Amino acid sequence: MASTSRTPTGRGRGGRGGGSSSLPPPPSTLPLIIEEFFIVVYEDPLVKKALPKKFADYLDGQEPAKVYLRALDRGADCGPRLEVLFDGQGRMYLDKGWEEFAIAHGVDFGCFVHFKYEGDDVLTVKVFDGTMCRKYYYSDDEDTDDESDDDVKPCIHPL
Repeated sequence: MASTSRTPTGRGRGGRGGGSSSLPPPPSTLPLIIEEFFIVVYEDPLVKKALPKKFADYLDGQEPAKVYLRALDRGADCGPRLEVLFDGQGRMYLDKGWEEFAIAHGVDFGCFVHFKYEGDDVLTVKVFDGTMCRKYYYSDDEDTDDESDDDVKPCIHPL
């Protein structure tokens, strides 16, 4: 009795199938989309911060001179506008303005900082402390009962 080898689609090799495949293309052929990444602060939290090289590569040819950082729990304002530094080696850094942002958001050794690229040079940011619990920031005049990420309005900044 001849055995038939089966492929992941359940069809035998060399059999009928008409050439179309229900399998997704291999990852190397999919477009590169980088919209979320994180950094772990294991050195001086107030000096410029390197962002992942893969994210810098994603922006290749569209490198911004400045980005807006927006903490989701600070409301609809954009927050600080930081200068971005590219070192010519494919690395991207958050430079001038990072120190103020780090102080205002309690970024310290061991913090985990999550970024989401929103396009238009806007990065939303969530800061987690060394225990991996998210830090929240509220002003004294805000009603904090109904705060959620869904309530955040889009950031509108001058051109």
